[in-house]
Amino acid sequence: MLISGCGKKEEGVSTAVPPEVGVYTVRSQALTLTTDLPGRTSANRVAEVRPQVSGILQKRLFTEGAEVKQGQQLYQIDPRTYEAQLQRAEANRTTAANLARRYETLLKSKAVSQQQYDDALAASKQAEADYQVARINVQYTKVLSPISGRIGRSTVTEGALATNGQAQSLATVTQLDPIYVDVNQPITKLLGLQKALESGRLQSSGENQAQVSLTLDDGSAYPLSGVLKFSEVSVDPTTGSVTLRAEFPNPDRKLLPGMFVHALLKEGVQEAAILVPQQAVNRDTRGVASVWVVKADNSVELREVETLRSVGNAWLIGNGVEDGEKVITEGVQRVRSGTTVTAVEANNVNLAAEFAIKSKASAN
Repeated sequence: MLISGCGKKEEGVSTAVPPEVGVYTVRSQALTLTTDLPGRTSANRVAEVRPQVSGILQKRLFTEGAEVKQGQQLYQIDPRTYEAQLQRAEANRTTAANLARRYETLLKSKAVSQQQYDDALAASKQAEADYQVARINVQYTKVLSPISGRIGRSTVTEGALATNGQAQSLATVTQLDPIYVDVNQPITKLLGLQKALESGRLQSSGENQAQVSLTLDDGSAYPLSGVLKFSEVSVDPTTGSVTLRAEFPNPDRKLLPGMFVHALLKEGVQEAAILVPQQAVNRDTRGVASVWVVKADNSVELREVETLRSVGNAWLIGNGVEDGEKVITEGVQRVRSGTTVTAVEANNVNLAAEFAIKSKASAN
């Protein structure tokens, strides 16, 4: 009887302890939205050096791989034939000019007809044009660099025959500073950005929206920032993307054409962004995202949320969670809807440093 009496007394006393869960307190903060896009570098300007006259190459006057200036002489073509043509053209020009002047004097005394004078004047102008062409051809025997930049290897050597209009270039000059980075962005991303700006959910960051930072293929950050120059006016029908071009300063020539890089584009600023750790978000069989929220009375509620995009190791939430609410990141398996819990600060949350700093600033 004593034993059974003690047993009934224990059944009447509730010994249930609320489960302990780790929570993260959501804070709204101003957030600069960025997009990481793969791309490739391309030269600002590329000029293939080709001869404008035919002849034997006498000299190569540059070092392969060196920097050259616009107008710098690169090759010398044998000029003797063209210099002789220039002397002949100059002699013909002098003769034709003298004849035109004599006929002009004789025309006043009617010693020659108007037609004879007109023919002499036309011949003088023709001779002047032939002289100018011959002089230009002599200048073309000095093959000059059309742009400033870095010159590649020479495809010909001294003694080779250069031909006017040949398909093979003598060398290629590439301008590397500044340099372009071409990236492709899906058109759906651009449309979503436009809708967010129109609705006021996303505020334009002004001049900063054109800034671009760069990460190289080895994971290192490029020290100089670039600017977004333009986007294509048409969508690629095969990929559904738009090409964006950014321009970066390249004084040390670290960026070379054809390199694979990652461009980080700043899109705009969302003034009251809600970030939730990714471990707090669950998805059901339909793919709908939800979080467990601890309410003011310490009861829990399963709430559907709209995840707009990932930001570091967090989700940017469109709606479903408000500023100051607590979401469960630890001990989710121990709760059900309506369960009363003991909420403590979570130990498994380590957001990106910039978001943690912003959150502290907002909390203060």
